[in-house]
Amino acid sequence: MPRIHINGIDLFYDIQGIGEPLLLIAGFMCDYTYWSLLMPSLVKQYQVIRFDNRGIGRTSAPDSPYSIQQMASDAAALLEQIGTKKVYIAGHSMGGQIAQELALAYPEKVQSLILLSSLAKGDALFNSIITTWGDLPSTLDLKLYEQVILPWVFTDAFYSIPGMIEMIVNMAINYPFPPTPHGLYHQSRAILGSDTTDRLKDIHCPTLVLVGTQDILTPVKFSEQLAQSIPNAELVVLDRGGHGFLVEFPDAVVAAMLKFLLRLPENGMYLM
Repeated sequence: MPRIHINGIDLFYDIQGIGEPLLLIAGFMCDYTYWSLLMPSLVKQYQVIRFDNRGIGRTSAPDSPYSIQQMASDAAALLEQIGTKKVYIAGHSMGGQIAQELALAYPEKVQSLILLSSLAKGDALFNSIITTWGDLPSTLDLKLYEQVILPWVFTDAFYSIPGMIEMIVNMAINYPFPPTPHGLYHQSRAILGSDTTDRLKDIHCPTLVLVGTQDILTPVKFSEQLAQSIPNAELVVLDRGGHGFLVEFPDAVVAAMLKFLLRLPENGMYLM
């Protein structure tokens, strides 16, 4: 699969499907495969572009500070290299922060936004969690680290499925491109350093804000703030699912995404 050299890193990406381009941006510690359960539905309608953010997967993980704006610049450089002038964008969690910065810095490239389980700025609890998530990889092995963070990601119902969490943990520790402690640290600090609160009013593309009602990491109040502050934004709260609803309830998530996207004609105006 291809890589390009941009902004001082080698960035890994994947393109599947035929149609209007849709860029998917994963969150903290997640590589491009995090979207896998949504892909069968999305590639029927769109040319889906996925990539690994700096610090994760098969993209370089420089041991130097990252910022959300820098990662948005990485995504914009990817679009430039592959000749994509305008895209629909969906970002989950940190990926939603990156998507916001893309829409602010490169409005000419962004047809619409979907912000899943994301935020403009963290509160004290969120910031404490993310600080810890960035610090722990230097002291914990990957198995124990996964066991520490997953309760913030998945719901009690998911935990109640026999063997499910063990399977998730085993997939992580057996993945051939494991994260580095410094890559996770720098991603965590990028999240903490990001704040679009006062600039959300400058995002003018049609926007869907999507969150699960059981999300305890980026709770519904974060999505409400995004939807209230972004002109032309619609808030959808799924009646089930937590932060990891792309894995727990992929059918419900992709249905909400497609319902939004398919109401967008080519001129980008949103049909309510």
